[in-house]
Amino acid sequence: MRAVLQRVSKASVSVDGQVIGQVGPGLMILVCAMQDDDAAKAEQLAAKVSKLRIFKDDAGKMNRSVVDVKGSALVISQFTLAADTSRGNRPGFSGAAPPDIGKHLYEVFAQRLQAHGVPVETGEFGADMAVELVNDGPVTIWIES
Repeated sequence: MRAVLQRVSKASVSVDGQVIGQVGPGLMILVCAMQDDDAAKAEQLAAKVSKLRIFKDDAGKMNRSVVDVKGSALVISQFTLAADTSRGNRPGFSGAAPPDIGKHLYEVFAQRLQAHGVPVETGEFGADMAVELVNDGPVTIWIES
């Protein structure tokens, strides 16, 4: 699985002009399931994200996790993270998991992240979403499990 994490002071996602998910301080996470991914990889990614120390401690160093700061996460499905740009000018997305598997693993990731102590809001799998966020730092991290 692939994910892009952005440390945010706030983030929201809308579908058809209606906000369907929003968080205060925490993470906005774009996540993509790849062809050979399974529930174990979704769990591994959720565990890593919950423990990743990218929030400032009292000394101003990135030394605290989203759990430590009692932050929340907005999790958005993003199959375009599977983009292959190695040839030509049009990305290929054949590395992404099929939609039914992708949706399942996206849901598993969100559920497991919540089980690790992170309050989770989500977007709508496969929908045309509008995402708004205020990147804190900015801090943006790419992870692959």
